Amino acid sequence: MSIQPIDLDRDEDLVTGLYDAYVAASAHEPGPRIALPRFRQTFCVERPDQGVELWAAPTEDGVIAGGYALGLPRLDNVHAAAVYPLVVRPERRGRGLGAELLEHAVGRVRAHGRRLLLTETPVTGVGARFARAHDMTPSLTEARRTLDLRTADWAALEAMVPRAEGYSLERWVGPTPPELLADHATLLGGMNDAPRDAGVEDSAYTVERVRERERSIPASGQTCYTTIARRDADGAPAAFTRIFLRADRSDGWAGQVDTMVLREHRGHRLGLLVKLANLLWLREREPHLERVITWNAVTNAHMLAINEALGYRLLDEWHTWRLEL
Repeated sequence: MSIQPIDLDRDEDLVTGLYDAYVAASAHEPGPRIALPRFRQTFCVERPDQGVELWAAPTEDGVIAGGYALGLPRLDNVHAAAVYPLVVRPERRGRGLGAELLEHAVGRVRAHGRRLLLTETPVTGVGARFARAHDMTPSLTEARRTLDLRTADWAALEAMVPRAEGYSLERWVGPTPPELLADHATLLGGMNDAPRDAGVEDSAYTVERVRERERSIPASGQTCYTTIARRDADGAPAAFTRIFLRADRSDGWAGQVDTMVLREHRGHRLGLLVKLANLLWLREREPHLERVITWNAVTNAHMLAINEALGYRLLDEWHTWRLEL
């Protein structure tokens, strides 16, 4: 079966076909379903900090049997590439297409002069078996946990909000306002302390890089709630958290993403403060939401303890897989 490139500007039918194959291949997985606008913005749009390639294997009747997206960092980690998703429709499995797609992807990674390929799958199931069979090794394990907003003990959560003397909170809905982009970039630098593959370098978060990412939020069909903490003495940004949800409110899911406290501000329980304050604000503004999902490395004991205290319960675990070329 031939593997052909998808023109990101013209082949909208092929993008949709790859999305349909992705949905079919992941239908058995728990958790929220990624909507087409987010899929397109995440995997099919070039940005200043990342190039992308899409490849698809169409059948004679025009159905996309499988394919993959290749992410190519441009500003840092230019030695690496990410292949995700690599999918084969369930009814097309067992015929060697997955192996053919991976071999093709490895060839493209080498053609770009990259020496590290990264991807991710649940820790069990067909994806994990495929990765092991092709000499990939897991380098990071992350747990997905969910908080059921319908049964959460809100009185207990409100009572858990800590006092942080010398710090104040600031919040906004949607993309970061222009005047706060510099502070946002400073805070994102704290994410370099998070567990990651040993071959992944620190990311440099400039104002321009953050501006481009914020511009992509509406196009992805999402909006977000953000809360930061500032030190009162000098206004320095200290901590940050964010929750995403669909802009059209078409499902009951929200996604808790980055939470970080810069090193010099740790020890004041700011992580718990911003996370709880943002969650309580979200509940007030978005009463239709039913569940929040979050990801954490299983080695991140501090954040796992916070999430457990808030009522998050384990859903599943995922591996980041690596292949050195």
